[in-house]
Amino acid sequence: MRNNLLILLSFTLIFSGCTKTEPDPKIISQTSKNAELANEGFIRCRNFVNGWLEYADSTTGLIPRNLTSSISIWNAQDAAADNYPFMVLTAALTDRELFEGKMLDILRKETELTSRIGVLPDTWSFEKQDFATSEPDINSIMFGSSEYIKDGLLPLTEWLGESPWSERMISILDDMWARAMVETEFGKIVSNNMEVNGEMLQALSRIYWMAGDQKYLDWAIRLGDYYLLGDQHPTRDFDRLKLRDHGCEIVSGLCELYATLSEVNQSKKSEYETPIHEMLDRILEVGRNEDGLFYNAVNPKTGEILDKRMSDNFGYNLNGLYTVYLIDGTEEYHQAALKILGSLKGKYNNFLWEGSSGTGSADGYADAIEGAMNIYNREPVPAAADWIDSEMQEMWTKQQSSGIIEGWHGDGNFARTTLIYCLWKTQGISLDPWKEDIRFGAVSVDGTIYLSIQTESDWEGKIKFDTPRHKANLHMPADWPRINQIPEWFTVEENQVYKIKLNGKSEKHKGSKMADGLKISLSKGKYLFTIR
Repeated sequence: MRNNLLILLSFTLIFSGCTKTEPDPKIISQTSKNAELANEGFIRCRNFVNGWLEYADSTTGLIPRNLTSSISIWNAQDAAADNYPFMVLTAALTDRELFEGKMLDILRKETELTSRIGVLPDTWSFEKQDFATSEPDINSIMFGSSEYIKDGLLPLTEWLGESPWSERMISILDDMWARAMVETEFGKIVSNNMEVNGEMLQALSRIYWMAGDQKYLDWAIRLGDYYLLGDQHPTRDFDRLKLRDHGCEIVSGLCELYATLSEVNQSKKSEYETPIHEMLDRILEVGRNEDGLFYNAVNPKTGEILDKRMSDNFGYNLNGLYTVYLIDGTEEYHQAALKILGSLKGKYNNFLWEGSSGTGSADGYADAIEGAMNIYNREPVPAAADWIDSEMQEMWTKQQSSGIIEGWHGDGNFARTTLIYCLWKTQGISLDPWKEDIRFGAVSVDGTIYLSIQTESDWEGKIKFDTPRHKANLHMPADWPRINQIPEWFTVEENQVYKIKLNGKSEKHKGSKMADGLKISLSKGKYLFTIR
């Protein structure tokens, strides 16, 4: 189809009723605004990738840990976990050649060079073209492996499904547990580090569903027993509980395991119910300020606030609370989420996340916005949407003209959150191939999706629709909120038949075809699609 007119293309579910064919002008305006925002976000992420690739090691192609220090190493917990995966995700959405070329080359080279104990990765020195240390440190390697899995490879897998990246993830996870050395009364675990174990709980709970292998759930239950049934309960037994990054992982991790057990092992779920609620109740009792936001750290035994700064990872804690609300119907946990979403606008605009002076860290903004979007996806509080929009603009000001943000591995989190934001503004719809001069954005109104596309030149490609990835890629029974997940907006069901109308002509397509992409040709101009 080629013309320069505004085209109304209607995708209609066979079983849906009639709706207006002429959308409200305000809806059209909002789709255009969303298109501009998404376009800017995608461009910023491409500039981030290009900026960092300028510093890639000339011998290996690997990117450095940081640009101000540690510029001559690649490591698992930083370069591999925080930065590289979101270069991959950017390429997957905007540049198929880069995705299938250089991004995959980095994975292969990283696997070849850095696998030191079995397939477990260790730090690689560009200057030595060898491992940075003469002898491996198993605790450091376990930490880096855990970070790489949960912070990087797991979010990639949520979007891509099975891929070379998911293969690397599972091989590392299997090797970690084959080498578990920490003895407990419940069996061997990989670490006594709370952050690592929280990450493991999240990874194992998701990969159990994805792989369909009982061993992953068994390993997760060892950790659940260790923290909930032994003498390591996070709020009963610890003198310090971090409710920010590096500490809040355990809260969400235990809640993810609890969610899985509610589906497959009611007996164990019942065994965990009291200690899970005890943990969450105590966090709500002593861990929040008057607006419902969480402090960085508290002594859960005494209630003393150990670090009164506000945690930029409030959404990560809310993931656990909201998940247990979905399972047990605990309204207090639901209200905790609503309270934060309703408190952000105004008081927490341009907030000093992770900063001691001047402006906050881009990484702090990224984590705060990501957490808010993940809960907003379930609870669309209008004020929270306004706050997300304003804070994205603030975070974007921190990107330099080179594409680099702050020059450390946290730059990847800037891209992660920006891509999540772009997918909200497009309702999960993507174009293949993507081009800078094609703007597309969408809004959802009363069950109908309105998608506008404006192209400055002729374009031919596919419009791709998102799927319920929690089910399609991870095989999870429900989409409970998860740290670093990529939220789902408008999704098509694989076997659902959809009726497509164009200028009075109707066609029928399965959701699977829409997910693979509907082929279309556009000439320079502006187009409006409605999807029901």
